[in-house]
Amino acid sequence: MNKFKKLLKNLGPGLLFASMAIGTSHLVLSTKAGAQYGWLMVIPIILANVLKYPFFEFAIRYTNATGKSIIEGYNNRGKGYLWLYAFITLATSLATPAALCSIAAGLLINILGIHDVSITSVALGLFVFNSTILIVGKYKLLETTLKFLIPILFAALLATTVLVINKGQIATTANFEAPHFFDEIGILFLITLIGWMPTAVEGSSWISLWSVEKYKVDKKKPPLTEALQEFNLGYLMTGILAIFFLVIGCMTLYGSGTVLSGNAITFSDQVINLFTIHIGSWAYTFIAISAFATMYSTCLTQHDAVARVSVDIIGLLVGAHKKYTARKYYAIAIISISIVSVIVLYAISANMGLILAIATAISFILAPIVGYMNLKNVTSTDLPEKYHPKRSLQILTYAGILFLSLISIYYGWIVIF
Repeated sequence: MNKFKKLLKNLGPGLLFASMAIGTSHLVLSTKAGAQYGWLMVIPIILANVLKYPFFEFAIRYTNATGKSIIEGYNNRGKGYLWLYAFITLATSLATPAALCSIAAGLLINILGIHDVSITSVALGLFVFNSTILIVGKYKLLETTLKFLIPILFAALLATTVLVINKGQIATTANFEAPHFFDEIGILFLITLIGWMPTAVEGSSWISLWSVEKYKVDKKKPPLTEALQEFNLGYLMTGILAIFFLVIGCMTLYGSGTVLSGNAITFSDQVINLFTIHIGSWAYTFIAISAFATMYSTCLTQHDAVARVSVDIIGLLVGAHKKYTARKYYAIAIISISIVSVIVLYAISANMGLILAIATAISFILAPIVGYMNLKNVTSTDLPEKYHPKRSLQILTYAGILFLSLISIYYGWIVIF
């Protein structure tokens, strides 16, 4: 009981990781994986969660042992590491908040029935609301909000999954033909799925920064074992929820001939309506709560994370890290992200599919590099040797790097030849 109480008290970075991870990779990509390719997609989902685990675990390990963010670790390895990570962050995070918020806005429009309001206007409202929570409430309010949202999300998704299984597999259309798994389109989708399953590898720095902030707020640092237990709980939750979404997509859409749209409003309408048609209109509340809570928690946590990463990188690059991690620069970053995201939404007309495809592909290709950088950090002299990962975890890291690299090479091969 005492261990359980300690775990609940330490909830923070792992909880934020779960809320950030279960958005796009789960609601959008896991659902689409089940809808298009069926049960076979459970294999890459499990593999991605297992093989990418060390990349994220190392962020918790480094910060707990040193009290510093893993981005500071990149800087300690050399400016080249820091510049490379800055490029990765810019390439994958510049437009992603806009795509995530457009999905959340699309869901809200369908839930409230306000179809006469543009998705950009609703997204703007969400960005203003998020900015207020993050600037005024700071980390503590973010953590408290998610402690309320995540249990609701998990319960609603569990109920939805049970209802879907109880209803049974949807009947396939007469002319349905299962898509090819290892052709160019199939491998491209696999890259998209694994690129953000459970989330982008560059998100490891986000967990690190949340840990730094939590230690400041709590005015103490838990032992490494307790910090890893809290993270492992969040990580396990993301894996279970990914399977939930796969089941929902497979049971309600696979073989139906329906193609999930890349437009945020259309996608949101398809998700809610197809599920409720299959289960029954009475289940609308479960579906709506699950979908919106999923995307909103992701929007909120990523907005916070991108802001923290941005000021951390800039501060280290200009040699004024302490100055740029001050509260006012965080607030400036929060507002700047909102402005850039709204501009992006106007530019792409809420076509979140294009942004996500590009961002996830970049994340996938660069994931082995980030994984190696994280390994270099936790095996460096920054940490006492007792905090270094065990040999088995290091081997799993190299297995993950090899796995991701081989799929990228295979895709390049089938595209060229």
